[in-house]
Amino acid sequence: MRQRTRKFFGTILLLVWVTFYALIVMAIMHNAVRRFGPIGEPLFYAAAGVAWIPVAMLVIWWMGRPDPEEDEA
Repeated sequence: MRQRTRKFFGTILLLVWVTFYALIVMAIMHNAVRRFGPIGEPLFYAAAGVAWIPVAMLVIWWMGRPDPEEDEA
């Protein structure tokens, strides 16, 4: 797969991932807001705000790989 195609699919994948992830985090917080309390809530949001980054890093690494060398015979 060429880098241009990987970037297209990677961009779509990142948009879907971030949307899905944000909805899951909001659903968790909506149901658990009373359990975390006023100190736990910002800590949860800080952790959740960073937790999506490893998946995004993998997708970006995959998108940035160079094209395979083609043999010119």
